[in-house]
Amino acid sequence: MTTLSLKKITSAWIITILALFVLAIAFGITMRFNQGANINLDPAKFYSLLTTHGVTMIGIWAVAGMVAVNYLLARYVPVSTSLNVFAFILTVVGVVMLWVTTFIGHFHAAWTFLYPLPFYVAWEKWATPVFLLGLGVLGIGWFVWAVGMMLQILKKYSLRHTFAWQHLTTKHDVAVETPPFILITTVSLIGIIVCLLAAVVLLVLFFAEYFSSGSFVNDPLLMKNLTYFFGHTLANESLYLGLATLYELMPEVSGRPKFKTTWYVALGWNCTMVFVLTAFFHHLYMDFVQPVGFQMIGQLASYFASLPAAAVTAFSVMVLVFKNPIKWSLTNILFFLGVVGWLIGGVGALIDSTVSNNIFLHNTLWVPAHFHTYNAMGNVLFSLAFFNWAANEFVGNQNETKSYSLKIVLLLIGGFGFVLMFYFAGAYSVPRRYSVYPQEFTSAALLASAGAWFACIYLVVILWMFFDIVKKCFKVFSPSY
Repeated sequence: MTTLSLKKITSAWIITILALFVLAIAFGITMRFNQGANINLDPAKFYSLLTTHGVTMIGIWAVAGMVAVNYLLARYVPVSTSLNVFAFILTVVGVVMLWVTTFIGHFHAAWTFLYPLPFYVAWEKWATPVFLLGLGVLGIGWFVWAVGMMLQILKKYSLRHTFAWQHLTTKHDVAVETPPFILITTVSLIGIIVCLLAAVVLLVLFFAEYFSSGSFVNDPLLMKNLTYFFGHTLANESLYLGLATLYELMPEVSGRPKFKTTWYVALGWNCTMVFVLTAFFHHLYMDFVQPVGFQMIGQLASYFASLPAAAVTAFSVMVLVFKNPIKWSLTNILFFLGVVGWLIGGVGALIDSTVSNNIFLHNTLWVPAHFHTYNAMGNVLFSLAFFNWAANEFVGNQNETKSYSLKIVLLLIGGFGFVLMFYFAGAYSVPRRYSVYPQEFTSAALLASAGAWFACIYLVVILWMFFDIVKKCFKVFSPSY
């Protein structure tokens, strides 16, 4: 059941996430203008922005998915407002700690903070432990919240039913129906819990070396595996939380029957749970001391992780909209376009995760091209769809009368134009993480500048949606609500 307290904390989340998103976009645009030689940033400031932008973006869209599924989970099981508030407070504290380290302490080891870079202090000495503590604060808040949601699900559904194993049959007399929302949420929360546990191990190892005065030294390959297992898995699971929201809301707002869990939906998401936890190995192809078996797992899992969920979801959405009367609104258009952006970004990821291609594309701008596509034009749109739906829910009106066609056109031009510049640069082997490109890459600055201008268009649309959504969210705090 949706309570007033749940609406209030959800509104606070939405306002905070959108405000941070606007700022993080501005940081990204600043970096692209610097790479385009339109402005001139000190390299240390550039990499501080890079660190802030990356950590903020990954964090807010991971937690945005949790906000959405927590709100919708109240339709099925009781949810804890106190855990929600706990996670919100720790998220705000963690973000403040991270921003203090980058903007005041000048920490600039990037969001991946790959070992042993944080120990080569080129910033304030206190910034390294505070940055790592900030990550720990975020992780604790999200871990406790995710475990709380899983426990509530397991109070109503048995383990067998949460994974929809009873649907792995062609029979139609299933005694207990597992909604797709519960299945996908379970798969995603388990992945988040596991990757956050890996983050705990990673941080403990960092601090063990940091305070050992040189008596303890970590294995670099182990630290890199843990870092990418944590980061890659968190980014992917946040996307799947968005898909859980899509499965729950898109048929509803479209005026169509709710999605059902069929045998292929159950099989696809169970397979995804396994493959997404091992796909991160594709980030380590160039680490030649990595066991060859892990590299093979990385390529196979990268392919298999995308096919079940992507194929099943794309098929389900196409069945929903193809030759059916649909009540098109901003909410379900954002869901539909999010699937398109996710699939395009996924194809880009598959191209890069193929070993023969990765030799050429590794650490080029092709990498940010694919993850900006499935984030900015996939995951973000899923969350914006929920934010728009929730804001309308708060004011009791899902019948949108305002025209949204201009928003969609500008969103498509700005978003896809922005990522296309990354793809072009990646195809021409322009390296990533450079604050200023070497002269040998003759087209790099022009593409960066063009990408920044497209991102400005994208930012205008996000600001437009920000004011529309936030205005409605503030109403739940009114004494007369």
